[in-house]
Amino acid sequence: MRVVRAPGGRQYTVHTEGPGGTLGEVPLFAGGRYPATALAAEPTLCLVLRRDALARAIAADPELAFRLLARLAERVRTVVSRLDRRTSQTVPVRLATLLLARHAEAGGAPFTLGATQAEAAEELGTVREVLVRALRTLREAGLVEAAGRARFRVRDPAAVRGWIGAQGGGDPRR
Repeated sequence: MRVVRAPGGRQYTVHTEGPGGTLGEVPLFAGGRYPATALAAEPTLCLVLRRDALARAIAADPELAFRLLARLAERVRTVVSRLDRRTSQTVPVRLATLLLARHAEAGGAPFTLGATQAEAAEELGTVREVLVRALRTLREAGLVEAAGRARFRVRDPAAVRGWIGAQGGGDPRR
């Protein structure tokens, strides 16, 4: 699931959730409206819990409240980290960091940026056109190469990490 906001018509990703993830805690715990929209990237089965059912589950197992709080705290860390990157790193640096992550996830095999370039741009907090220019910059620098339709390969992860550091992007493994 991609959780997105679209103020002023420009959509960006707030966070993502995978199997076992949770959504909708803000209105569940604090009331009011949902602060963002969840979009399923693939067919998804969700369990909807009512506040009273959750309250009963917490009463029966108080440790459940701490697990939920830990999950929320981790999400806050992720959102703060994402905000820091968006304000302190250029789009090419953020893209290079994403490419390294996709490279690692794929075990060095060719990979895609995401479902679409627009969604990858949302993930990076930019628009598709800027992402395409940043990708061209990284390809021209010899850091990444095309490996088929919408698929890429990192040529030398150490060189990419060095390039990120030279751009003032810090340690991409953080």
